[in-house]
Amino acid sequence: MTRKKSNPLLRTRRPLLPPGARSRSAHLLTAAAARGDFVLPCCAGCGRFLWPMAEGCPACLSEVGVKAAPQGARVISATTAEVPAAPYFRERAPWRVGLVQMEAGPQAVVHLHPAAQAGDKVVLRLVLDRAGQAVLNAGPEGGEMSDPQWQAMVADPRDRRVLITDARHVCALPLAQGLAKAGAVTIHCGLPEAWKPFPGRAALQAVPGVRIVPLDVISDRSVADAATDMAGRVEIVVNTADLPRPGGLLGPVAQVEARAMAETVQMGLLRLARAFGPALAGRGADGDKGGVAWVNVLSVFARAHPPGWAGYAAAHAAALALSHALRADLAAGGVRLVTVLTGPTEDGWFQTVDPPKVTARALADAILKALTNGLEEVAVGDVAKDLLARLEENPKAVERELAQGGLTG
Repeated sequence: MTRKKSNPLLRTRRPLLPPGARSRSAHLLTAAAARGDFVLPCCAGCGRFLWPMAEGCPACLSEVGVKAAPQGARVISATTAEVPAAPYFRERAPWRVGLVQMEAGPQAVVHLHPAAQAGDKVVLRLVLDRAGQAVLNAGPEGGEMSDPQWQAMVADPRDRRVLITDARHVCALPLAQGLAKAGAVTIHCGLPEAWKPFPGRAALQAVPGVRIVPLDVISDRSVADAATDMAGRVEIVVNTADLPRPGGLLGPVAQVEARAMAETVQMGLLRLARAFGPALAGRGADGDKGGVAWVNVLSVFARAHPPGWAGYAAAHAAALALSHALRADLAAGGVRLVTVLTGPTEDGWFQTVDPPKVTARALADAILKALTNGLEEVAVGDVAKDLLARLEENPKAVERELAQGGLTG
């Protein structure tokens, strides 16, 4: 696939963002949009759905939370903004907006699919815009939301160049295959310690658009060299660097292995962020082919820490903390950071962990879904989803249960 080259003589635009001011309570919608859930503000007293988010119910003055709601709506009126007031939308004009009547009750002004007209039924989606704020997008009933406005909010890999940081990761092959099928132009796959046998190399090289490149995240020089060659030519980074090693805190090699895992997972992310982050964020305004996303594939042990995986959990917990800082830095350029928390995979180092485990294909599909749907937080596998749900309910109980050797409740 041939991609049109950019003109180096044209001025590089500075990244602009949609208006981003929101109340604290409105971020309940942000959290739902980050997971791909559809919720609306709902009064705790009378049960009435509201829009926009209010500090109190206008009917009964009760507290307002959020609740799952019907996604159907009908377009009351539609218009095309030729010269929007906000600079972000002005650069992308014309921009379609509409007034809809929700099945849930309230009316709302929404980002509207170009094909939708007054009287049409539409499906509402709660999605994060480039400022990281939850907004409503409406598209045709039963149709794909693939219009330019929707694409401006998500991180579709079509026609983009992608870097998978570790080609040896269990999900690297199905992820590369999925990216190629989704229309990615080039898929760079980093290969650390190329002298070691790599049984999956031939299958990976057979994927259209794949280029295996030297990249070892524990080496400052390797990361710097890779960034010099590729940082200005990738729009999506998928960090798959990992080093799973079981063991408790008091084991004979715990300190050595904990240091090795931290160098790969925590410090590897830091090296990658410093080398690739500025270029990715700086290219967030390069039209429809600018930098759009950074995906960190982390273990759910970053949130729930089994004592039998002490060093591994610590490395991923540190990487999760760094992810929050990196998200803020990338957001200035309109680049989304996606956190994928996975349960134990089919990697050989998890062979002593009881099933269910996450297949390579399931993990790859979850990453692709996060990109194409504009998600920010994804849990993959029954173990990860169960642990996170239990943490919400009773974190101290989870701590005790993990100490007794149980990953599932």
